[in-house]
Amino acid sequence: MKAVEEHLLAISKVPANSGHSLHKGTPREAFIREFLEKHLNSTVAIGTGEIIDSRSKPNEQRNQFDIVIYKRNYPKLDFGGGVSGFLAESVVATIEVKSTLDKAGIEQAVRAARAAKSLQKNEVKSFSSGYIPPSILSFVVAYDGPAKMETAHVWVKEAYQSQGLAEPALPENDRAAIPGPALEGVFVLGKGFLNFDNAPYGFIPSQVRKERPEVCWAIAQSDRGSLLSLFLLLTVATSNVEGAWLNPLPYLQSFRVYDLQFGL
Repeated sequence: MKAVEEHLLAISKVPANSGHSLHKGTPREAFIREFLEKHLNSTVAIGTGEIIDSRSKPNEQRNQFDIVIYKRNYPKLDFGGGVSGFLAESVVATIEVKSTLDKAGIEQAVRAARAAKSLQKNEVKSFSSGYIPPSILSFVVAYDGPAKMETAHVWVKEAYQSQGLAEPALPENDRAAIPGPALEGVFVLGKGFLNFDNAPYGFIPSQVRKERPEVCWAIAQSDRGSLLSLFLLLTVATSNVEGAWLNPLPYLQSFRVYDLQFGL
């Protein structure tokens, strides 16, 4: 994973020669997408587009996510051009990819993550084993950013405050069942990462959790390890076994069949 992180940073210098920001960002999204497609298990797939639920309406404003990790056994809507509409029930996680992370990028990612977490899932469940994320997970991956990850942490806290978001208490034994208000992690390749401590495996020692229960973020300043940390979080989130299927009826509230007849 150290070598792959170095490889991603190296090849990201190629689109940096482009003269348009879109031409810089799109290839870098593709690099992350290719990494995920090659490394995550085959029960999930990688796409880009919008996320909808049974309350969504055509033509209403929605966020477009750079990367959507979704369950293969659920349907999706093809909008054309490689862009899809994903049912909230199918989505495990989203990733926003930034060429250079800044405060505005964090604010945008927090708004999008908050919207994704507010979507309603309609599923029928019979059993589950392993870690089932309590909500759609939201991550940010950047190729460059502030010199110190503490700065990114301040940006997240300020974005939460401006958008009226409060971080929940995370009891030591039940923290994995509590959804975060927006972001679960921010990863700047070659510099470090932020990790919200609601995953089954975290970086905050148990003793620290006991002594300082208000602590909910791990802040790592490291030139390598960001990609591995993201990979581990996604692997845990996609390696469960769950007997669940879509309840389509809420999506059909406005569907009507006229001149219906019955026969013997």
